[in-house]
Amino acid sequence: MMKVIITDDEVQIRKGLRMKVNWEEEGFQIAGEASNGVEALELLRSLDIDVVITDMRMPIMDGIEFAKRCQLEFPNVKVVVLSGYSDFEYVRGSMKEGVKDYLLKPVAPDELIEILTKIRKEIEVEKRNQAESARLQRLVHSQLQEVQEQFLLYLVKEEWLELGMVTERLRQLRLEELVNENTEVQFVTVEIRENTGNPNRLKELWLTFQMVCKEIAKGHFRTYSFYDPSYANMIHFILLLDSEKENSPVSLVKKLQRSVKELLNLETVIGIGNVTSGIANYKTGYISSLLAWSQSQLGSQSQVMDGSNVKKEVFEFSPDMERKLTNGIESVNYDAFKENIHILLGGDRNLSIMSFTFAANRVLFLLGSLAKKYNIETIDFQNLMWKCQQSIWELNSHNKVIEYLLQLAKLIIEKVQMARFSNGKLIVASVQQYLDQHYASEISLSLLSELFHINSAHLSETFKNTVGQNFSDYLVQLRLEKARDFLKDRQLKIIDVANLAGFSNSGYFSTVFKKYFGQTPVEFRNSIDS
Repeated sequence: MMKVIITDDEVQIRKGLRMKVNWEEEGFQIAGEASNGVEALELLRSLDIDVVITDMRMPIMDGIEFAKRCQLEFPNVKVVVLSGYSDFEYVRGSMKEGVKDYLLKPVAPDELIEILTKIRKEIEVEKRNQAESARLQRLVHSQLQEVQEQFLLYLVKEEWLELGMVTERLRQLRLEELVNENTEVQFVTVEIRENTGNPNRLKELWLTFQMVCKEIAKGHFRTYSFYDPSYANMIHFILLLDSEKENSPVSLVKKLQRSVKELLNLETVIGIGNVTSGIANYKTGYISSLLAWSQSQLGSQSQVMDGSNVKKEVFEFSPDMERKLTNGIESVNYDAFKENIHILLGGDRNLSIMSFTFAANRVLFLLGSLAKKYNIETIDFQNLMWKCQQSIWELNSHNKVIEYLLQLAKLIIEKVQMARFSNGKLIVASVQQYLDQHYASEISLSLLSELFHINSAHLSETFKNTVGQNFSDYLVQLRLEKARDFLKDRQLKIIDVANLAGFSNSGYFSTVFKKYFGQTPVEFRNSIDS
């Protein structure tokens, strides 16, 4: 039942309006009366009101001034103004200033019913849209899902040293089924394209497209989705295959294309990657879906590019080569990096276009990971990354791709060199960024010293001098701040929050949390909505 306030300085007119129609039959309830705009605003501040019917001429605050104030404070409230013929043009001109509609005095019952019916339908649509928007926002702001997606992106693009650390984090994030090295997975890349000649629609519908993909992944057996900022208008899926191969990408692809077309009227271009197994091979699987997508034709028509039949031996990028390239960057040895790039991608190997594209993408992923590690966030660097990616997909200039990769490497090496001669400040900033991403893992100074090629004792001293607290205190504080964010998601139990934030048990977590914030985790959660 929608709630109404009647505002008029004459009691008889308010009574008359009450008797004009059967309000409940029309879906409304009169929740209060006011004799001027000031009283009406006071009621709005204490009651949940949908509609205000107000006279044009009233003392203290008239109907038009009230409508302006109401629009500022209560933009969702519909205001209907009552006016005489002499005020007709003035009221009509005020429609843009918060007045939803107007009625001429004396008010005819059928005209009042007509306006109420129109407003009721509008409010019903708005409330449905608001409810759907709130539901989607809850979905997009699910703390667990957000962190899951960030970690999946980390798995397929970043450098990680210890398999044990990765598998433990997967368990913390309720992604245990990815830990099994024998589990076969397939990556699916989905791009939306516009079919009406209005490119702005892609931007307008991007959030909704993300939500549609999240819901489809949630409802599809053993399927996860994530977003990679490097690729515009795309969402990526990891599909865990069962032993009977019944959980194939076919049903997922059909549902994606049908849902995006029906709900958003957009076309989809989908790339299906190779079947792979073991998290160490996820980068290979991810790139294979991107490679499949890259074989699509230009234009807005929907397409499915199945790259799962491409020979697996095409996709080769040894851990030894990855290590050599990384060492070239972090030891500030550009010549060594350049030599290994030519060994990997040079013309002497007679690589196929597909093999070259795969290997070049792996190098680009590696450079992107190192750039993130050393906090290279400049626009020029990002533009160069994008140009390099575009050259890789164009498949027609191997030398240009190699040139871009070498330029990127040189920029990263320069930043690494600066970090080495910054009295540790830049290294500490990079360590802090790393901790912000991996706070929940078993992180030690020895691991960080290995990762950033710096003596652990020197790192410990430099960290404390730069940050103002020692490494372990900083990490605990960081975990507690993250835990506070997780507590806002009421779907997570306290023990879940403790695990997600990197605490070994909920009892210790609660003790440390209260010491730091002055409240237990439960008390903090209860105070959020109070």
